[in-house]
Amino acid sequence: MTEASEHDGATPERHPAVAGHDGTEGRRRPPGGPAAPGGRGGQGGPAAQGGPGGQAVPRVRLVDVAREAGLSKTTVSAALNGTGRLSPEVREKARETARRMGYRPNATARQLRAGRARLIGYVVGELADTPWTFLESPYFARLTGATAATALARGYAVVLLPAGSLQSEWAALPLDAVVVADPVADDRIVEDLLAARIPVFSDRSVEGRPGAHWVDVDAAAAVGQTLDHFHAQGARRPVLVVPDSSTRFHREVTEAHRAWCAAHGVPERTVRAAEPGNGPVIRAVETALTSGPDRPDALLLVAEASPPLVLDAARRHGYAVPGDLLLVCVSEDETALHTEPPVTTLSLRPDAVAEAGIAHLVAVLERGLRETGGALVPVRLDVRGSSVRPGP
Repeated sequence: MTEASEHDGATPERHPAVAGHDGTEGRRRPPGGPAAPGGRGGQGGPAAQGGPGGQAVPRVRLVDVAREAGLSKTTVSAALNGTGRLSPEVREKARETARRMGYRPNATARQLRAGRARLIGYVVGELADTPWTFLESPYFARLTGATAATALARGYAVVLLPAGSLQSEWAALPLDAVVVADPVADDRIVEDLLAARIPVFSDRSVEGRPGAHWVDVDAAAAVGQTLDHFHAQGARRPVLVVPDSSTRFHREVTEAHRAWCAAHGVPERTVRAAEPGNGPVIRAVETALTSGPDRPDALLLVAEASPPLVLDAARRHGYAVPGDLLLVCVSEDETALHTEPPVTTLSLRPDAVAEAGIAHLVAVLERGLRETGGALVPVRLDVRGSSVRPGP
């Protein structure tokens, strides 16, 4: 492949677009236009400007950058792609000139060469009834942001799709793969994606399916670690509040709680939050604290809610935390650090989940990994004042 075809791609011969490195965009001015800011007067570089009649103006070419910088085209190409044996000064000069002129890669040409669009779909399956509300969840907001940032660092962009996506909403997109976070049991998107031969990256519910890969957290270990912590602090009447959800994670949490209670001879007490959101979850917390023959002495809240609101609910019903009630929230909400007392949180480590998931995705797409295995990410219990009994 010649250098021109490598950089210019399939673009009109008159003003070819050029593939490059740094991702910024620029345009060439028509002949006779003013120089780019910071250019050299009448010999200045191209700059962005609308064409006659609103027509698009061609991209800046690699040769334009080379001419402006006083370097060869080969040298500029090596500088922008981080290759070649160039001095730091030459590399910086080429990059700064390209940045100032607004030079950017030709994405279409790169897609043709690589055989992929470098686009990753992302959908949260758990909240299908309210497709975009997952961004209001501290956990899913962190997971989404970490997935996008980690993917971008590997050269992939993330496309957000609504939960409960129909095939018509994504079928025309050139997606290389799709991340399906926490799919519910009856969500068809996994089946539809696999039928379309699009690799799926999800939780362990897809384990063993051709074309599917998984990253998950150890839910059973998380529950056991938390209940063991309660037990060591003297709690004997723990209560669990979980969402009314059919995701694998929440099913495993419920099963692990049941098994732990049976093994330790304590009554199994579980309350389900009918819907996500602070209002429904706080109402479920109040039910957990006020129903049953005995007042609970520990609360494991797996359904997401604001830690300050959970503390307020406990106090409204006559509980002192941690004197009467030990409290642990599955949460990534930073307000847990600033309450009185600070709230113990069980972190599902969304940053680590995203890193493991994208690393596996890149191995599949770029290194041809064929195994449909996965990775199990350990959780982290951050013990704070809300779950530690005060001393005598």
